[in-house]
Amino acid sequence: MVVRCGWATSDPLNGIYHDTEWGVPVHDDRTLFEFLTLEGAQAGLSWITILRKRPRYRAAFAAFDPKAVARFDARARRRLLRDVGLVRHPLKIASVIANARAILAVQEAFGSFDAYVWQFVGGAPVRNSWRALPEIPAQTHASRQMSKDMKARGFAFVGPTTAYAFMQAVGLVNDHLVSCFRYRRV
Repeated sequence: MVVRCGWATSDPLNGIYHDTEWGVPVHDDRTLFEFLTLEGAQAGLSWITILRKRPRYRAAFAAFDPKAVARFDARARRRLLRDVGLVRHPLKIASVIANARAILAVQEAFGSFDAYVWQFVGGAPVRNSWRALPEIPAQTHASRQMSKDMKARGFAFVGPTTAYAFMQAVGLVNDHLVSCFRYRRV
């Protein structure tokens, strides 16, 4: 029998995401932008809600091309706020555009968004050894540092808890439980 992290068993879509993406190190700027967007959208909501909306997010936000999204204007923002396939929170929608612009500035300064985010873990994934879900923190020193630095660079919806969820999603940290079959694979 395959053992997964407990949160991944509540819905088949969660299971697929857990088994194929969560915690796998990401080094592609568009994919990193996608996860930053999705984690920001998730704030206050369930992850399964966001996973179900993910295809619409990809379409609405130009396949997470930061150059394209950075050009979105007030008209585009109004269109996005009417899109029932998205979380229609005005600040969350605005944050995606602000974050695209911030990513472009980070790419200019660091060469890539990838280089920027991976610096917060010294360039290699942090491998934790949690045995139970309650042991996993909601935020860490590294996520607080990332959050603070991102906010200073103009990013939005990147509090320390959202930053840590982002770090988990893109493999900056391996927070699979040690009993999970994915723990050793990522």
